[in-house]
Amino acid sequence: MNDLMGQTLGRYRIIEALGEGGMAQVYKAFQPGLERVVAVKVLPEYYMRDERYLTRFQREAQAIAQLSHPNILPVYDFGREGDLTYIVMQYVEGGTLKDLLDGEMSFERTGDLLGQVADALDYAHGQGILHRDVKPSNMLIERGERVLLSDFGLAKMVGSDQHITATGVGIGTPAYMSPEQGQGEGVDARTDVYALGVVLYEMVTGRVPFQAETPMAVIIKHVTAPLPLPSTINPAVPERVEQVVLKALAKNREDRYPSAGAMMRAFNEALAEAPGAVRPPAEAASGQVCPVCGHVNQPGMSLCEKCDAPLGDKGPTCPSCGYTNRPGVRFCEDCAAQLAA
Repeated sequence: MNDLMGQTLGRYRIIEALGEGGMAQVYKAFQPGLERVVAVKVLPEYYMRDERYLTRFQREAQAIAQLSHPNILPVYDFGREGDLTYIVMQYVEGGTLKDLLDGEMSFERTGDLLGQVADALDYAHGQGILHRDVKPSNMLIERGERVLLSDFGLAKMVGSDQHITATGVGIGTPAYMSPEQGQGEGVDARTDVYALGVVLYEMVTGRVPFQAETPMAVIIKHVTAPLPLPSTINPAVPERVEQVVLKALAKNREDRYPSAGAMMRAFNEALAEAPGAVRPPAEAASGQVCPVCGHVNQPGMSLCEKCDAPLGDKGPTCPSCGYTNRPGVRFCEDCAAQLAA
C-alpha cells in the first residue's frame, strides 16, 4: 500500500493514517470545500488488475451510498485517483466493538449493541444489500452508545463471493465466515445472521468459536467441526441464551433465524428469564487457549490440561490490524493478513 500522507485524493487531503485491514487502508482526511473531516478507505491498486473490478466497485459503491439508517455509517462519496479507488465516509471519534471485548459486559448491554446491528442488517437486507463481512471491528461505537455498522458491500467490491482467492481464503474474515461462504456457495441474509451469531458467541464467552493456525483451517472448522457450547467456556451463559446461539450458528442456513432481528428478539426474550447475566473479562471467562491443541483451559493454569504445553505467551501482533494473535499462528486470526515469521 502506498504512503498517502499529505497527498490529495480527489477533493480530500490525507492528514492521518487510521489503520489497515485485509482489504483496505483507512485515512483521516479533510474536505476543504465543506470544511469537514472525513474517513477515506483506500483499496489496494492490485484490484485494478481485474478488468471487472471498476464496474463492480462503482455499482456497489452507488448502492451502499443510498443506504440511510441511523446504525449504518454514511458513505459520502467514492472515486478513482490513478490506480487507486477510494470510498469516503463519515469520520467517527471513538473505537469499535472489538475494543470492548476484553472488558466485563452484561448480557443486557450485549443485547442493546447487537440489537442496533441487527436493525441495520435487516434494513440493508430489505434494500437487497448484504454485508458479507460482519465482525466487531466493523462496528463503530459513537460516544459509547450508538453503533454504526461500516463496510457494507466492500467484500463484494473486491471479489466475487462465488470464488475462493488464490491464497485459499474466501472474501470475508474466516473467524466470522459462514459455512456456505467458506465453500464459495451463494450467500443470502442468513449468511450475515451467521456472522452476527459468531459476534454474539464472542460477546457472551470472550472468544470466537473456532481458532486454528491458518485461515483455511478456521474455514474448515466452520464447515465441519461441532460448535463448542458457550456454557463450557462461560458457565454464566443461561440455557435459553445458549439455544439462541446454537440456532444462529447452525451449519445449515435453513435451520438459522430468518433475519438478524429475529435472532436478537429471541436473545432478549431468553435474557428476560435470566436477568443479570454477565460475561467476565475475556481471560477470566475462559482461561487461556492452548497454542498447541486449542483446548480452553481453566483460569490460572500454567500448563495445558490436555497436552501439557506451556501457556501464557502472547503470539505475534498483526502489522495490518494490530490484533494480538495466539502463539504459533501464521495468519492473523482477525484480518487473515500474513504474519512475520
